[in-house]
Amino acid sequence: MDATVSNLENHRSKIVVEVDDAEMEEAMDRAAVALGKQVAIKGFRRGKVPRSVLVAHLGGVGALRAEAIRSSLPDFYARAVADAHLDPIGQPEVDITAGEEEGRLVFEATVEVRPEVELVGYEALRVTIPSPHVPDDEVEAQINRFRETDAVLRDVDRPIVTDDLVTMDVRVTEVGTEAEPLEMSDFMYTVGSGAITAGVDELIVGLRAGEDLHLNGTSPGGATATYDLTLKQVKERELPELTDEWVEENTEWATVDAMREAVFSQLQRRKIVEAQLAQRDAMLVALSDLVARDEVPDVLVAAETEERLHDLGHRLSEQRIDLETFLRVTGQAPDDLLARLREDAERAVRVDLALRALARAEGLEPTPDEVAEELESTAASMGVAVASLRENLRDSGRVAAFDAEVAKMKASRWLADHVTYVDPEGVTIDPRLLEQDQSGDEDE
Repeated sequence: MDATVSNLENHRSKIVVEVDDAEMEEAMDRAAVALGKQVAIKGFRRGKVPRSVLVAHLGGVGALRAEAIRSSLPDFYARAVADAHLDPIGQPEVDITAGEEEGRLVFEATVEVRPEVELVGYEALRVTIPSPHVPDDEVEAQINRFRETDAVLRDVDRPIVTDDLVTMDVRVTEVGTEAEPLEMSDFMYTVGSGAITAGVDELIVGLRAGEDLHLNGTSPGGATATYDLTLKQVKERELPELTDEWVEENTEWATVDAMREAVFSQLQRRKIVEAQLAQRDAMLVALSDLVARDEVPDVLVAAETEERLHDLGHRLSEQRIDLETFLRVTGQAPDDLLARLREDAERAVRVDLALRALARAEGLEPTPDEVAEELESTAASMGVAVASLRENLRDSGRVAAFDAEVAKMKASRWLADHVTYVDPEGVTIDPRLLEQDQSGDEDE
């Protein structure tokens, strides 16, 4: 079988395929076997009908050839796509131009192919991730949490500030319902905790004991409610003096310096892990932002959206939840869910196009040895023979897709080594910090 490709406008290609007589004869043999299992001919068991009898029953060789072409054309097309290393993203328009009745079968297939986008600016890409550095105030805040376990509460007569403990009477009335108001007496509230409803902490700061506070918010059940708070008493925490003696008596450390060093180390390990976990997604999002939305084919986004919707349905089915229940529990409308899935799908497609473009720009196309190595790894993970996987990729027309995945892995590694990571303030992060292995070091 021979295949030639010509490029058309609007990311379309035409592949002309010629199927030789030997392959056509094999296709007719397969069609005869398949038809022999389907038709009933008096005097013969199904699947045991001689080909000559079957051809006569069908009305001639032409009928068998037509069935062979119909059933084998998708396979011919897939193999031609693989041999031509074409990367189609839609269904082809097929036109048989010769050989329907005899001779070499020739057909043309016109199909939309994956566009090759150009990346501008990837060489100087700056990627924002959480800072791996620990500010001094976070260390002190963590130390103060230890001290708070031994704190003394003292009454104060001053305006309320964050972290004060306020004793109050609370009355919550849901709007538009006949439910009895929820009332709590002598409720002790830590200012800044946000434990009552949104907005309380901003409004309560600056008030004093003896004053009242009225606001609208959301009840624990999710309904709109009014909150009436009577502030009765204000206390502040008086922390114990931070000394070596107190540290040795109340913590696992012997001195203040040892405690501060240990707290700093724990916090930094966590921050480094957070930064490391954010690296890959952040760099891929930054790279994909170099791909304009109008360069993303709708057919790819639609296919990716459909796949994500199918995956969601499968996961819900495993949990014995239907889509309607899921939407009700999560408070989503069907259109909202679809819009979110489509947005995620578009991002995934832009990442794919960007990585492919980076691989081309930096000459990262995989070598035959690299493809062979990845084939072996993939086959082992699937529990199949390498030869079987290679044949499956060719028969399904996914050779180019597999090679592209190897190229994308190389591009991803190249990108990780060449981007500049910065924290939310724009300060460059030392890459050596991000390379530190934190596994097994976290103290809980």
